[in-house]
Amino acid sequence: MPGQNGRSLSSRQYPCEKCPLRPLPVFREFEKQELAFISTFKKGELAVDKCATVIVEGSHSAHLYTVLSGWAFRYKLLPDGRRQILNYLMPGDLIGLQGSVMGEMQHSVEALSPMLLCVFERDSLHELYRNHPGLAYDITWIASREERMLDENLLSVGRRSAIERAAYLIAFIGSRAKVVGLNGKQSIQIPITQQHIADTLGLSLVHTNKTIRKLMDRKLILWRDGGCEVVDAEGLKQLAGWEGLGEGRRPLI
Repeated sequence: MPGQNGRSLSSRQYPCEKCPLRPLPVFREFEKQELAFISTFKKGELAVDKCATVIVEGSHSAHLYTVLSGWAFRYKLLPDGRRQILNYLMPGDLIGLQGSVMGEMQHSVEALSPMLLCVFERDSLHELYRNHPGLAYDITWIASREERMLDENLLSVGRRSAIERAAYLIAFIGSRAKVVGLNGKQSIQIPITQQHIADTLGLSLVHTNKTIRKLMDRKLILWRDGGCEVVDAEGLKQLAGWEGLGEGRRPLI
């Protein structure tokens, strides 16, 4: 049945044992007993329409989600409606952990594209921590990784110039998308608007447009109706003074 905000819960199309993400080189392998637990932990899948809200700031969700396919972003709003985008979500990322630990969500999540989410019962986290220390460590690693990404984003907003900020953001999103196979054999296509970039970098839309044009003039990106295409990932990283993700294999819950 369709849910609110363009969401509909379905039975499992992808059993955990046949997860299309698990064979990707970026994700670590599960122990047999860990996979068995995750299979019972998962309660179904949630289809989400583009622009639908997945989680609302201040809400108390009974569920956690892992992105199986699609793109989203996390954000906060000021009382007057001004938006700060905090980070971008793509396959393999966990949604809702903050609410599970702190009681309510401190940010909202909106879909950038149609999405499919794996749904987990929040209450089962206690069993995970109690009986599966390897998975508990994975949850801690995921939270630490998010902190690391936010540190880099804060550095970018606070100290990089506008063109360096934009170069870093596009290189960062593109690098993350590449390792989870979102580009296939083609160049990276990021489904964002210039307003998304402005709300991430703390720039006006006019300033953002001028900055994007500078990146295009340097032949680092192309801008299309569907979003941004990364043309020269290494050139973006060099301009931003960013060395790249620097990650090895990571967990997938």
